[in-house]
Amino acid sequence: MITIEKQYSLLSHNTFGIDVKTDSFIEYSSSEDLKKILSDKLIKNPYLHIGSGSNLLFISDYKGTILHSKIQGIKLKKETDDEVFVQVGAGVEWDYFVAYCVSQGWAGIENLSLIPGEVGASAIQNIGAYGVEAKDLITQVETVERGTGKTRIFTNAECNYSYRQSIFKAELKDQYIITYVTFKLSKHPIYNLEYGNINLELTKYPEISLSTIRQAIIAIRNSKLPDPKIEGNAGSFFMNPIIPRSQFLELQKQFPDIPHYDMDKDCVKIPAGWMIDRCGWKGKAIGHAGVHSKQALVLVNRGNATGGEIVNLSQEIRTSVKNMFNIEIHPEVNFIL
Repeated sequence: MITIEKQYSLLSHNTFGIDVKTDSFIEYSSSEDLKKILSDKLIKNPYLHIGSGSNLLFISDYKGTILHSKIQGIKLKKETDDEVFVQVGAGVEWDYFVAYCVSQGWAGIENLSLIPGEVGASAIQNIGAYGVEAKDLITQVETVERGTGKTRIFTNAECNYSYRQSIFKAELKDQYIITYVTFKLSKHPIYNLEYGNINLELTKYPEISLSTIRQAIIAIRNSKLPDPKIEGNAGSFFMNPIIPRSQFLELQKQFPDIPHYDMDKDCVKIPAGWMIDRCGWKGKAIGHAGVHSKQALVLVNRGNATGGEIVNLSQEIRTSVKNMFNIEIHPEVNFIL
């Protein structure tokens, strides 16, 4: 099924709650629908494919076409004594998929509970939290090439995954539209509990299981992150920077309490939220755009903020962090002009 709307409000399609319009909005429910849209030239250029808008910041009305996938379905493709391979439609809500896996006893994805967005976007962004990234679970990504309408399947290796990065954000940006993603999950859980305060939260539960880990992750996220239905936001606004170990050791002399995560023998990841907080931004605002009072990594719409106000706030924060720590932090959120 294909739905086409003109002068369509994107208010419900971006979690920042920015009230902008697009000239044309097209939604489709299958790969065949998508191929028909591309072949019949129903799209007015420029065009942008979005998920739930949980990683987008619209700066102004979009002069073109917005595409959105409604492809659903969770299908068990293959099963062994130890693993399952699950194919998921790009339009499936990410947390619904996580909840489904936990209910089936399929392990590996539980730490990614309550991340907003849709499955297709997870394969583009390489979403991650609490020591797990989508790349650890994805085996292949099925796509349609925008220029030809042909199907192409990418292996995990071909996706060139790294921290919050993939080939779909780099060399092949805007060239392919994701239709399905296949994940490999385990029937024998090996819990990943060392990141953040998961272990502490789990002391509130009678046992450790996929279900209680999911509950703990949800509780932690809810305690830190605002509900976008109440206060518009896109979750973590900035990526955590990865710096040379030599630079970290110099910073540690000046800031002995600086938290860090070892990436390898040469590189260290620094929490951007800690640096933003140290710069005094937590709870502060410029105009209608602010920094969340509990988590400095989250920028919020305090009511009727424009995309421009949020961009301005983010630039001021980046300057502060650069001045204090000599580290560049970069937005995880995509700015749409």
